[in-house]
Amino acid sequence: MASSSHRRRPQPDRDFEWRPVRGPLLAVAAVAAVALVVTLVVAFRPGDAAGATGQDRAVSASEAAPSPTADPATPTSPKPSTAAPKPSASARTTPPASAPATPSTTPSRRPASGTDRAASAATTTAPAAGRIRPGTTYQGVATSYDVGNGDGACSYGPTSDVMTAAMNTADYETAKACGAYVSVRAASGTSITVRITNECPAPCAVGQLDLSQQAFAKLAPLSAGRIAITWSLLSPAVSDTVSIRYKTGSTQYWCGIQAIGHRNPLARLEVRTGGGWLALTRTGYNYFLSEQGTGCGGEIRLTDIYGEQLTVPALAVRPDVVQHTGVQFARH
Repeated sequence: MASSSHRRRPQPDRDFEWRPVRGPLLAVAAVAAVALVVTLVVAFRPGDAAGATGQDRAVSASEAAPSPTADPATPTSPKPSTAAPKPSASARTTPPASAPATPSTTPSRRPASGTDRAASAATTTAPAAGRIRPGTTYQGVATSYDVGNGDGACSYGPTSDVMTAAMNTADYETAKACGAYVSVRAASGTSITVRITNECPAPCAVGQLDLSQQAFAKLAPLSAGRIAITWSLLSPAVSDTVSIRYKTGSTQYWCGIQAIGHRNPLARLEVRTGGGWLALTRTGYNYFLSEQGTGCGGEIRLTDIYGEQLTVPALAVRPDVVQHTGVQFARH
């Protein structure tokens, strides 16, 4: 049973006085309730996009969309660095990427340098033939001269080999023809093989060979003096290997280097340096000079006109001493 404080007994006078007031209060309460319901309906109506603020919409969108880092399959664009990238020592020109690449923690491998390529005893590069080219037949004339002790402009020194020849200056090409084996054919069809050991200056013309008297006599009588010939480069079978000789006066501060006994004409001679291989300048007397002593006494790399390379281990600087290498160019 409810207490008297919550439920009062009706009294005639008070009942009469309260009746007129109770109606308006109930009406106001009803109006307020209706207004509250209308407000709630408007506030929570799903189609009212305008009722949401920009912040509310951003929160809703971020909650609905997946996080960029939550899905590893979703590509992300790394934030570009504010610092300018440092050029690599071996920088290559490449088209710019649409987004800067994330630097790798693993150092990139440098391109193989000449030093790396010299690890094997023999490698092949692009052909380096000069005026005298393999597989080419040249026309000219042959004359003869007395070779004496066999020495000549190629600085090979005295020799008992008399099947030699001097090449005209143009085809001598600053000693590039030195050591070349040449097949010489006369109009009669007789042919011989000679090795170039000397230079024939003017009036020797392009294509002319000045043969040793012994070689000329195998093609025609010496009295003929001058005969028409054709000649071409050979890559013959040889029993010797390449040797190296340092020029008289060579030291670790200046040296001249010569290669002897190579099967094919020599196109280039290089020495090993701290930065790789350095090509030395060839002289007309068939030595390659290192004016500052760079590479003197170090490894040597030889390249023939076919592009084959031979690496010779370091040899002591011993002037005017022939040092054998045990390597030889391939036959072609």
